[in-house]
Amino acid sequence: MSSKPKSDTDTKSGALPETLPPIVSQAEWERAWKVMLAKEKEQMKARDALVAERRRMPWMEVTKPYKFDGPEGRVGLYDLFAGRRQLIVYRAFFEPGVHGWPDHACVGCSMVADQVSNLAHINARDTTLVYVSRAPQADIARIKAKMGWQHIPWYTLTDSFDADFEVGEWHGHNAFIHDGERVFRTYLINGRGDEVMGTVWSYLDMTPLGRQEAWEESPAGWPQGRPYTWWNWNDSYVPNAAPDPEWVAASDAGDAAMHEQHKSYKT
Repeated sequence: MSSKPKSDTDTKSGALPETLPPIVSQAEWERAWKVMLAKEKEQMKARDALVAERRRMPWMEVTKPYKFDGPEGRVGLYDLFAGRRQLIVYRAFFEPGVHGWPDHACVGCSMVADQVSNLAHINARDTTLVYVSRAPQADIARIKAKMGWQHIPWYTLTDSFDADFEVGEWHGHNAFIHDGERVFRTYLINGRGDEVMGTVWSYLDMTPLGRQEAWEESPAGWPQGRPYTWWNWNDSYVPNAAPDPEWVAASDAGDAAMHEQHKSYKT
């Protein structure tokens, strides 16, 4: 059998690789799947422990008066929180000198932007996401409309914010929290770490307060509540409203069913 690598043309033709995994019965497949599931559960527990450690990272106070241009004029870093407790700032490359300008942002940054989920859910956890670039606001408004990114708040860098927070040459997410008007940097995700960003959970897991659910290992006094019950339709969040009792009952039943199912996997 030839070991010659497939060309791009061969791959796109829909032909399978010459060497396939074993083809097995349903019972054999399920046994193999349970082995993998056990490994995935261990990986998830390890990740939960890592994220818990992240929530105990030291904070760095931000004292420099950074400024950004937005749709309504010039604002400071504190203003980017938009009244919420936590802030995630992604440095996207859309500006002169970047491949794609002026018709597109950086290919990689554009792919990251395409992954951004409905932000109502992280907003409900007192968290704001914004993008920042060096392009003027008129160009940012144009590219947002063209690419379907209207849901992403996007500001123009005016100073050394990107260089100071290690995203001057490459993309990255910086997380912040505030106490009154005192702002603190809490974490940075960049490089391949950005590949998984875009979901509700990837954003919340990089913040100091996390998902704010009771199962998380968080420092004493951190806000925490029951998992699932805070979820809502993206157009139905009301600040400080009690959870919908019908959804609470449904989520409790689903949680119990999942626990029973997981028990059966171990037998």
